[in-house]
Amino acid sequence: MISRATAAAWMVVGLTGCPPKPEQTMTLSTETPSNAPRRDEPPVPLNPDSPVRYPEALATQGLGGTVLLRLFVDSTGSVVAESTSIQESSGYPALDSAALAAIPELRYAPALRAGVPVAALFLQPIDFRASAKGATAP
Repeated sequence: MISRATAAAWMVVGLTGCPPKPEQTMTLSTETPSNAPRRDEPPVPLNPDSPVRYPEALATQGLGGTVLLRLFVDSTGSVVAESTSIQESSGYPALDSAALAAIPELRYAPALRAGVPVAALFLQPIDFRASAKGATAP
C-alpha cells in the first residue's frame, strides 16, 4: 500500500490491454482517503478519472513516457495555469502537449501546513504507459 504523500506525488496514466480510443480517459492512481485529519501534506489529486488523454497515435505504436509538470496550486486547491510548466519532457511533444492540455481540468485538495490550507509549488509526474499484448499497466 502506498502512502498518501506518494499517491499525491504520482498521477499514473495508463491503458489496459484494450485497444486505445481517441477520447479515452485514464484513472488517477490514488489511495482511498482516510477519515484522519490531514496535517502537513502536499496537494492531493481529487479527479476520480484523469482528464489526461493518451494520444491515440502514440498508444497504438506502444510509445509512452513520463512528463514531469511543475504545478502551483493555490490555498483553495485550484491549479494556477499561468505558473505551470514542463519541468522534464517525455521526449514526445504529443505526450507533453496532452499533459499540458489537461491542466485546466486537474483538481486538487490544497496542501496543508499544520492543518491549514496553503498554496504550494510541486512536481506532478504524468506517466503514459501503453500496455504490451495481454498485459495491463500498473
